[in-house]
This record gives sequence, structure tokens and C-alpha cells, in this order.
Amino acid sequence: MAKVLFINPVIRQESSPRHVPYGLAMMVAVALRDGHQVQVFDANAWRAGDGVLAQVLGADDWDVVAAGGITTSYNSLKKVFSLAKIHAPQALTVAGGGFLTSMPRDIMDLLTGIDVGVVGEAFLTWPELLAAVDGGTRDFSGIKGLIYREKDGEVVFSPPRELMHDLDSLPYPAWEYFPLEEVYFPNSSVVLSEEAMRAKRRLDINTSYGCSLVCRFCFHLGLSGDMKYVEGVDGRQDVEFDVPGSRTRNIRYHSVDYIVDMVKYIVDRFQVDFVSFLDENLMTMDVFSKRTWLNELCDRWIAEGLQPEERRDPKSPIKGYGHGKGVYWGGTSHASLCRPDTLKKMARAGCTYLDYGWESFSKQILKTVGKGATPETNKRSYYWTMDAGIRPIPNQMIGFPTEDFDSLRDTMRAWEDLGIVARPFIVTPYPGSEWFHLYRQDILDQYDGDMDLFLSELGDATEVTAVISENFNDVELYGLRELMVRGDYRRMERFEREWRVLKGDPAEGIRRGRARMGLDIAKGGKSEAAE
Repeated sequence: MAKVLFINPVIRQESSPRHVPYGLAMMVAVALRDGHQVQVFDANAWRAGDGVLAQVLGADDWDVVAAGGITTSYNSLKKVFSLAKIHAPQALTVAGGGFLTSMPRDIMDLLTGIDVGVVGEAFLTWPELLAAVDGGTRDFSGIKGLIYREKDGEVVFSPPRELMHDLDSLPYPAWEYFPLEEVYFPNSSVVLSEEAMRAKRRLDINTSYGCSLVCRFCFHLGLSGDMKYVEGVDGRQDVEFDVPGSRTRNIRYHSVDYIVDMVKYIVDRFQVDFVSFLDENLMTMDVFSKRTWLNELCDRWIAEGLQPEERRDPKSPIKGYGHGKGVYWGGTSHASLCRPDTLKKMARAGCTYLDYGWESFSKQILKTVGKGATPETNKRSYYWTMDAGIRPIPNQMIGFPTEDFDSLRDTMRAWEDLGIVARPFIVTPYPGSEWFHLYRQDILDQYDGDMDLFLSELGDATEVTAVISENFNDVELYGLRELMVRGDYRRMERFEREWRVLKGDPAEGIRRGRARMGLDIAKGGKSEAAE
């Protein structure tokens, strides 16, 4: 059987490693299921440097060196594949995950140390690829869902891979191959709720693949059936996602039984006390299941004894943190899809926080995002979630294509109404998103045509990278964010007066942004081509 080395790249170097890489742990489990020999080096957990990584790569005669992750791990992955060619030259190097799928042709051109890339979902492709390696062949033309280098160096795609639908047939992630006791459990605490802050043994799980929304800043990377193979600008085959006018949404999710049985397993094996759901939007399953999935999850969670002891009395308030048995949990929600009765049931079962992508409280901005939320639904979700006894975690952004001074003030006034302040992220056009596709040339112009440099600077959107705002530059966005957080309307108004003298009417920027997105400016709505 194939001898496989998995490498988890470094991500968020400035932060402690808090999350076992779920996707990689799933691929480890699939390889183990099929009988392959597996080792894992978690570079993100150990933060041991390139010297130790080189030693690991040279420690055995690996048949395959596999690594992947999201685009923000690009710098680390670049080192992994470069060093693999030096210290494990006999191994087939395989890349996967969002960083590869979002722009497979570009990544293969930029990172020449990659032999094969798994494009899109890997559940079906990965075992076939390992079987081919085990069989002694490097002819991958018959395996769907790959991009690879032929003997002459040409980069080619194999046929597209269909999505997997029997998700419950998947093994549980191989958490035990990662340093839980040494690294991840000591870093269990996350500042999302009182209970999450006091977690001692937290693990993350994923229940669904895909999201029903079409947010222009986000990416689905084929998980919702939205990936299409096309002819690129240079005439070579490539992929694109969420094409306006031809979007698809194929939402898949595990059964409640699979998820609850998984949680019982990690409680029994690892004594887990907190579970974070990694899903893009828990409410997607609730809507697609006709409002049954979350209710059934809560019922089964309670029936199996996973409900925290201090929440078992229906007359007891949902507040404080107890010390009894049970598993607390948290996840994501959507302002226009949540409901008070469901939220209260979730809280009683042990839910302590829900992460909301409110983005903005400007009606003008939210109409361009494509999410279907409004300032009113954003505010409503806050009150409903707080009333249920769950902490709503606000995610906000500035620097939208049509951002102007009024949209910033709309958000500031909403903070005053709600009694909160949220330090906004900066809108970042991540590869795979619609905004990356629309603004690609503008992004490259900001980096003198150097895509590698742009990818190297991508972080978690706390810092400015490529700006796609039609009105504001990077320096202005930094300053405006500071004024927002301080609630300094006076200085913002003074700056606006000066800005208008130099740049004119910000309404022109709004019109340019809407035109770029194909929105119907005259009617104030959206064109069929855009949605």
C-alpha cells in the first residue's frame, strides 16, 4: 500500500493553533480506511520551522506527500512543495483544498513543485489517486477531478468530478493523528461565549457541504455544484465559480444520526466538552430540510445525554456556566433565516454562540452583496438570538465596491441602536469569489501584475490587501475604520468634505461598482444577468 505523508501547513502565524484541520483529517481517515500507510506532520501545530519540515520530508521513502488548505496558507504551502522536491524527490506531490481549487491553473503555474492537484471535492478522487499510485502508475488521465503535469510538463485537467451524495458513508476524521493533548486541547478556549472561553477539550465538526447563499465576496469552490470548466483568457482550460445567470446550489448535509453519533464518539474517546460547527451556515440545513434538521439535532442531542446538565431543567434560565456533564456547542447562522423558536431550542440543547455575517447595516450595500439580508433582518436576528440566551457574534466589513460615507454611518448608527461595536474586517477579494473574478485585473494592477505577491499577502481580512472599493483607497479604509470604531462622526464629516473637494461625488463610485456587478442602476434593482 502507498506510504503517505500528510502535511498541515502553517496558517495564522500570529495566532495560536486552535483548530484541527478538519478536511485534512478526513483525507487521513479515508487513506487509513483503504489500508495505506500514513504519517501526519502538523506544521501549524508545532511551528517548528523549515529545518524540521525538511527532516520530516527526508525521514522515509514516501510515495506521496500531500498538503492543502485555504488560500491564506499559501506561503506555507509554497515552502512545503518546494522542500518536498528537494528532500523527497521520489514522492508524488499532491495539493488540495481551497487554495488549489479556487485557481488551479494559476497555482500549478506558480508552484511548480506540485505534481497533481485535486480540484473540487476530494472524497471520491483521493482514494482513486492513491490506488493508482499503489498500482505503480502515474497515468492519471482516467481519474476525474485532477489537474496534473504530464511527462512533457504540460498541465492538463482530467474530466470533472461529480459530487458525493452519501456523506454518511464517510469515516470520522482521524483526530488522533494530530497533537490534541499537546497543542489543540490546551488552546480550546475561544472568545465567542462564556462557555466557549472556558472550554477545555474542544473539537470542530462539519455537518454540511455548500451554502444556499450567493454572497459575492464568498466562494463555494464546487461544493454546491457551482464549478464549471471553461476556456480561460489565455485559451487554456480552467475553472470558474458562481457565474452570474447560471448559479446552482446543491446542498448536501449529514444525517442527524451521523452527527450525534460522531459527537458521542469524540466525547467517549477524547472527553470533549465543547463542539464548534464549521458549517458556512447552520440555517441552510434548517431551511432545506423544511425546518426539521436543527430541531431533530437538538432533540437527539438531548435524548443522548449530550445536553449540559445545567440546561436540562426547562424552567432554569439560559445563563451562566455550570460544571456538570454535557457538551456545549456553537456555530453559524444567517440573519434572514433564523427563527425565535429554533434559537430557543438550540440554546436549551447547549448552543452558546452563533456567528452572524451581518456585513453591513447599509441597505444600499446589502443589496449588492447578494445575500438577501437587510438592516432590519440583521437587527432582528441580534435581538432574537440574545433573547434565546445565545451570544450573537457580529461579523462586519467595510471597503465594499459601492462603499460611501453614508453606508459607513449607517453601520455606526446601528451599533448605537444595538449597544455594540464591531471592528470591521476589510473586504478582501479572495480567489474563487465573484468579486475576485470581476476585479482580477484591478487586483493584479495593485501588485504590478504579480499574482504570487497578492497570494502571499492574503490574510484573514484584518489587514488591507487588494482594494476593490470604487471610492476609497487602502489608507482611507484604515482611517475610516478607526473613526467608525471610535464613533467619531465629526472627523468623518470633516474628512468627507475634504474628500469631495478632491474626488467629487461618491455617488459616482456607487454607480461604477453597481455597473461592474451588472446591477440595473436605472431601476435600482438587479439584472437577470447578475442574479
